[in-house]
Amino acid sequence: MADRPRVALLAYSEVGVRCLETLRELGSSVVAVFTYRDDPEEAIWFRSVAATASDAGIPAFFENPNAMEGRELLGALAPDLLLSAYYRDMIVPEVLALAPGGAFNVHGSLLPRYRGRACINWAILRGESETGATLHEMVARPDAGDVLDQEAVPILFEDTALSVSQKVAEAAARMLRRTWPLVEAGRAPRCAQEASRASYFGRRRPEDGKVSWELSARELYNLVRAVTHPWPGAFFSLRGKKIFVWQAFPEEGPGGSPGEVLSVAPLRVATGRGVLRLDRVQGEGSEEQDGAVWGPAHLRSGERLEEA
Repeated sequence: MADRPRVALLAYSEVGVRCLETLRELGSSVVAVFTYRDDPEEAIWFRSVAATASDAGIPAFFENPNAMEGRELLGALAPDLLLSAYYRDMIVPEVLALAPGGAFNVHGSLLPRYRGRACINWAILRGESETGATLHEMVARPDAGDVLDQEAVPILFEDTALSVSQKVAEAAARMLRRTWPLVEAGRAPRCAQEASRASYFGRRRPEDGKVSWELSARELYNLVRAVTHPWPGAFFSLRGKKIFVWQAFPEEGPGGSPGEVLSVAPLRVATGRGVLRLDRVQGEGSEEQDGAVWGPAHLRSGERLEEA
């Protein structure tokens, strides 16, 4: 529609795809999408924002709008509104100012908690039972602008970062469906974040998946499910090689000293509190296996596992 605000979408990952699909469902005038080329070093589990835009006949650009070329492209589009959805670069104030109707972001947590990067992984790692999606105004400080809407999702005991990411993507679509028409009309309610409740977390690196057997079995279970496939995984060392743990389960009961192998089939290891059963294991350079198969071939009861 010619009289609808012109929307430029900066997006990536499944949340980005769902937000683009939702804008199209709502009849929004999406004039362009700015996104990323997939990284060959990254496990790509999500659909392509660029392909989704192309299928819809929407121009997709890979230039960074913070850089001169990207900023000129964006400025020439004369957007009324900017929407960021899992775009990985912080957008500078000069770019935010290109949209007179405002610039907004979809964040994968219930702000003001879990500002920053890897918010879903961090929430699982810290044993949270709930997270969600937040639509907020973009300002100079990351994830600090006024909140327009939120949609909560549960983190179940058996959830992984992947399953929660899929829930958050759907929550983002429900939230936009409800609130984006109010944004376009300039009537969306806003609520300032309570700075005293804010928490900020940085990006996680593959080396952050290192297992420390001094932690409790529940804490290690949370680590495993926070970084399991398609993320780089939790790991420990055995005779100089990394051993990845892709699936585990915390058990109660008497154990030994942290890192002690209590049994090999099932593969059970003592922790700082409780026992961790290793259900899916992969040696560096080998195939992933059931822990009860891998354990007897590589370990003996009473052996002490190293941290990486």
